[in-house]
Parts: sequence; C-alpha cells; structure tokens
Amino acid sequence: MPTFRSSDALLFYEVAGDGPAVVLLHPFPLNHTFWRPVAEQLSTRYRLVMPDLRAHGDSELGEGPATMEKLAADLAALCREERITKGFFVGVSIGGYTLFEFWRRNREHVAALVLANTRATAETPESRANRLALADKVLREGSAGFIEEMLPKVLSPVTLTNRPDIVDAARRMMQKMSPQDFAGVQQGMADRPDSVPTLKTIDVPALIIVGEDEATGEAELMRQQISGSRLQVIPRAGHYAALERPEEFGRLLRSFLDGLPRQ
Repeated sequence: MPTFRSSDALLFYEVAGDGPAVVLLHPFPLNHTFWRPVAEQLSTRYRLVMPDLRAHGDSELGEGPATMEKLAADLAALCREERITKGFFVGVSIGGYTLFEFWRRNREHVAALVLANTRATAETPESRANRLALADKVLREGSAGFIEEMLPKVLSPVTLTNRPDIVDAARRMMQKMSPQDFAGVQQGMADRPDSVPTLKTIDVPALIIVGEDEATGEAELMRQQISGSRLQVIPRAGHYAALERPEEFGRLLRSFLDGLPRQ
C-alpha cells in the first residue's frame, strides 16, 4: 500500500482502477477494505482512492485526538499526493463528518458528494459525554468489549442473523485499531462541529444514502437542506450499508457517478 505523511501521522491508502478520481472514506472504526466489494463495481471506470483514515487500519493516530480538522487536512494532503485537483468524494459516517470539514476548507476540489450513513448535526451534551466516557473505558479495559457492543448497533438484524461472514469481516477490521486509536477517534468525534449550517452551502451534485434499519431523520434533513440532492434508502441494511449490501450500494453509486460530467 502507498503511504504519505500528513503533519504528525503516517497514513496508508490503496488505489484501484483508472479514470476520474473517486475518493472513498470508510466509517469508524473500520478501514479501506470496507470498500473492496463496492470497488469491484466502480474500478472499471473510475480511479478509486481509498485511505485508512487517521488512527484506522494501518494509519497512525498522531498526537492527540483525531479531530475533524486533522482528518480534513489529511484528505487535502492525500489529494496533493494523488494530484486530485477535482474529484468525487464519498464518505460514510466519520467519512461524512470529514467531508463536511473538507468542504468548508477545500470545496474547490469537490465535483460531487455522496454522504452515506452520516449526519450533519453535532453531538448533544449527552452523546458527547458518552463518547468521552467510552474513550476512557476502552483505555482502561481494552477494545474487545466495545467491539462486541458496537456490532449490533451498526449492522442490520438481517445481517446479524444471516451473514456471519460480514459480521466477522467488520469485527476483524475493528480489531486492527488499538485502544489508543479508539479513544483518539472518539475524542475527536465528540468535539466535531455542527455542520447543519454547511448544508445550504453545498452547491455540487449530492447523493445521500441511508440503510433502512437506521434512523432516517438525519438523512432527510440533509436532503432538505442540500439543494438538488437525492436520498436513497437501502433495504435490509444498517449503518454499514455498503458492507452489508455492496451490490445495491455500488449500483446506486455507479448510477450517480455515471450521470455526472467527467472530470
């Protein structure tokens, strides 16, 4: 895997295919291999750039929490490394949080956005405190318990019952992160800014995707606030829709990207 250095961290990424650049940002606490089933449907037409976000997979945490500012700066450094002056950007969960910050700082690089299984609202005082408490708990007790508690929250009941292979794949990706990595990312997400005011500034084509088995209110808010955006719901999928239903997710993504002007 190629690497690049962004401020205080060495970061890893993978490139597949050829054509206009599509940058794919995975969810917490997984890594770029989250995208491999979807990448098979896209790499015949697009150059896919799939990083391990800071503290995820093989990428380093660096010093202090993995804030959205750091993640957006990492993404800008990756674009320079891969000479992406204008590209299509896809973000799931923390990947979406990163794209909101990236848009505020580097919108000239963005030709289109796909925001999947993510939200624009900031943490509530309660959810912020919960993230910080979880960070402390993982540092004290390790990550094994956190992982097993998280899996039912991010996968649909159908996946949990019928697809042990997907459950195991998600677990293995999570297990690559150290307790320090988990804590650093939770601390960074706890203080992420409110991106709702940013939604009305998004003036590029935008697709919003959500799994049927997670709350859709945040996705609907984004659809209402981003002019011209479209919302697609993937049935029998949860927060990790692209991993649970890669054929459907890939079809939606390919259809959206194929309808855009070539970069």
